[in-house]
Amino acid sequence: MISRKRLLRMIAPTAGFRKAMVGLLAGLAAFLIGAALSFKLLISPLLEWLQRASQAVLGTFVPIESLDIATHWLGGAFLALGIYLLFVSVRAAIRQVTGTLDPKFRGGMVDNYVRRQQLAHGPRIVALGGGTGLSTLLRGLKQHSSNVTAIVTVTDDGGSSGRLVNEKGMIPPGDIRNCLVALADAEKSMTDLFQHRFKNDSGSLSGHSMGNLLIAALVDQAHGDFEQAVERASDVLAIRGRVVPATLAHVRLRAEMEDGSEVCGETQIAQVGSKIRQIHLDPADVAAHSGAIEAILEADLICIGPGSVFTSVIPNLLVPGIADAIRESKAVKAYICNVMTQPGESDSFSACEHVVALQTNVVKRVFDVVVVNTGVPSPAATEKYRESGQFLVDPDIDRIRAMGFRVVASNLMSETDFVRHDPMRIAALMMRLVGK
Repeated sequence: MISRKRLLRMIAPTAGFRKAMVGLLAGLAAFLIGAALSFKLLISPLLEWLQRASQAVLGTFVPIESLDIATHWLGGAFLALGIYLLFVSVRAAIRQVTGTLDPKFRGGMVDNYVRRQQLAHGPRIVALGGGTGLSTLLRGLKQHSSNVTAIVTVTDDGGSSGRLVNEKGMIPPGDIRNCLVALADAEKSMTDLFQHRFKNDSGSLSGHSMGNLLIAALVDQAHGDFEQAVERASDVLAIRGRVVPATLAHVRLRAEMEDGSEVCGETQIAQVGSKIRQIHLDPADVAAHSGAIEAILEADLICIGPGSVFTSVIPNLLVPGIADAIRESKAVKAYICNVMTQPGESDSFSACEHVVALQTNVVKRVFDVVVVNTGVPSPAATEKYRESGQFLVDPDIDRIRAMGFRVVASNLMSETDFVRHDPMRIAALMMRLVGK
């Protein structure tokens, strides 16, 4: 027997369709009653005339004693023909309208509708982080739900983003752009345009990402409103979900190093080469984005990471109010540990040391589950990464459990040009955590 809860979940995607059909049937019933009451004098004579005309035609082909039965069968045939023509015409009209609104649409209306409804009824997911780790996760999560909110760090001060921060005084758009593209449902040509980076022989455009420039243009059109610019970019890319900055304030990172020195700026912190003791926001008393807080409190699942532990993951949790909201949320809360170490930031870190870094910098405990990778890259990939000072993160499951965390371990690795999380594997595992 199927449980009532499971049955309701199965039929949930058709809720809107069922309501529409009830409304259609009610309208049809009202029309027929109105026709019977208001147009009886007009309809009855017309029906009688059609019956006499049909019987006169049929009388030339069938015996008089079979006339009533023949009339009955003729009426049934016309009724079936009418239903068929209505179905074909309505389907053709819907295809025409859908094809006009969405040139990419190719048949499968029912499958397309059900798929969209399933995504709309998917779990409410919040993913916090930045860099390529967060965008990789989002590519998988959007296959399970369109109720995804990406909360993105805004401390990037290098490359194209850093130049736009200095020249236009705007919030760095780079990580936000990557998340928008990851959640996009637009054509590949559009996402490729957003990710296009001008080469070094492009004059003043050299090094700039086209997506960053488009977001900058949208900021100008929105009279400096960065949030509105991101919403417009979301519409252009038809994203599944929402992307919000952790804060709309201008902040930078300040790191205390193991040797007692202090380094400011995300780029400098990653390049200095010393071990990081603690990371801070500067200024520290900024306001969290209200949409981020709201999404966290309403979430069914909160994913922290993957990403650079000091410069992508921790900065979001240092924004006042975000860690408190995560603690208050009833969601399943999981930290997704990196697959490979990162030079200048997490050199030789095991999974347990990633967790320790988070616990050291964030006073409140914000997750109960730690997700670690147990996959091993090929010898060729291992050697390639070793040459650049990167190594596979040891999952050291027992040490993490000894700290009181639940550990979920699996082969979550994808090996192509880079060794990183596989979007589909990690998303599927996260759905199992939330029971979907």
